[in-house]
Amino acid sequence: MSYDPHNVLITGGAGFIGANFVRHWLARSDAGRVVVLDALTYAGNIENLAGLERDSRYLFVRGDICDEAAVRALLAQHQIDTLVHFAAESHVDRSILGPDDFIRTNLVGTHALLKAAKSAWIETQFARPHRFHHVSTDEVYGSLGLADAPFHEATPYAPNSPYSATKAGSDHLVRAYHETYGLATTVTNCSNNYGPFQFPEKLIPLIIMNILSGDPLPVYGDGLQVRDWLHVADHCVAIELALTRGKPGEVYNIGGNSETTNIEIVKTLCALVDET
Repeated sequence: MSYDPHNVLITGGAGFIGANFVRHWLARSDAGRVVVLDALTYAGNIENLAGLERDSRYLFVRGDICDEAAVRALLAQHQIDTLVHFAAESHVDRSILGPDDFIRTNLVGTHALLKAAKSAWIETQFARPHRFHHVSTDEVYGSLGLADAPFHEATPYAPNSPYSATKAGSDHLVRAYHETYGLATTVTNCSNNYGPFQFPEKLIPLIIMNILSGDPLPVYGDGLQVRDWLHVADHCVAIELALTRGKPGEVYNIGGNSETTNIEIVKTLCALVDET
């Protein structure tokens, strides 16, 4: 049975993947109200949403996902029936240097959203079906070796950094709110994305900028970590499918079937720049 979203709250919508999804969603002819909630921290850029203010269906709200009361007010004011949760601290190196922000945003923030959604959709006489979609990462499963099979939905969790540990914890909170309270949730765990609006600390834009400026090319360890890569536009399509056709309580992995080592990504980028 398909789910028909109407009014959508998108957290982290000024970030890389979030901004691409906001644009993707507003391209739907049947899109209702789209409210974007973003704190505009270092990785959120309002320019990623430039031009959307001309669309009467779109509203940007600057705010913190940890502010449960503010989220509850937005859900009620705009009759939100669908929440798509992108907001997260997401850089591994930053999480190693300062894990506190990751715990606050990824765990406490997700829990605040879940509590607000439970209050709005479970504890009141909400007239429409609802959906809470949580956007997560394949890093909750750990690392792949060169000879390892791809991750799948039943792969045991094995997070290796404070970032992936907090995302794993948020995944478990979403599952618990479905199992315990009946909140209609879906979760997607996606591989590495690339594409428009990506923050320059991430591997592909960082390597490109350093190549062009003649700076050293940073590679973690021996560079043999295997990751799968997916263009952000394909990720947006997959999220829409999980949201509208997924089964509440289910987890869906999203990948591009393009596994390669980090060092090979760097070598490929160097070769492409050399060709220009």
